[in-house]
Amino acid sequence: MAFSEEDFQVMDSIIKRYPRSRSAIMPLLHYVQSKAGYITNEGIEVIAKVLQLEAAEVTAVSTFYTQYKPTPVGEYHVGVCTNTLCAVMGGDAIFNSLKDHLGIGNDEVTVDGKVSLEHIECNAACDYAPVVMANWEFYDNQTVQSAKDLVDAMRAGNPPAPTRGPNTLGTWKEASAVLAGINDGKANEGLQAGTPTLLGLKLSKEGK
Repeated sequence: MAFSEEDFQVMDSIIKRYPRSRSAIMPLLHYVQSKAGYITNEGIEVIAKVLQLEAAEVTAVSTFYTQYKPTPVGEYHVGVCTNTLCAVMGGDAIFNSLKDHLGIGNDEVTVDGKVSLEHIECNAACDYAPVVMANWEFYDNQTVQSAKDLVDAMRAGNPPAPTRGPNTLGTWKEASAVLAGINDGKANEGLQAGTPTLLGLKLSKEGK
């Protein structure tokens, strides 16, 4: 894809947030992903150029972090936590059932391009296990059936709101723009920290 003059202006505004320009590599990668849906070779070259770095330096960052995708993912990228607690609470069963239900494997995309699937490590949401994420938003206390219903709704174009966070689920590209630091106005929407997360704080205030 070609980058417009407006894209370069946005990238320049991202770079200006940092005292050292190379610190903008990660948000710029997210911005590229918000435009193309994944990290393209052209995007790598553009970032290298605006930061006056070698393309290999940018590539090293993009290939280190799993949030940067080297190939296109779905409009809704679904991650199932398969780390210890989520796994024993049903995460493994959810992941396996979604593979069968969608007819895809790990890091693959449905034929309609709507949903991609990934097994992911701990999302620091163990108090809501098993957890499924979609475009990095939480869907807590999932079951095999609720996870199937979730991806079906995505493929139909009407995903439910995340359990916590914004009132509507954005697309993969929209989520990438937020990670690049572009405000979508949803930061204060929805539930932020639920009762299980705040229980320890509550007990400490009660002196228990």
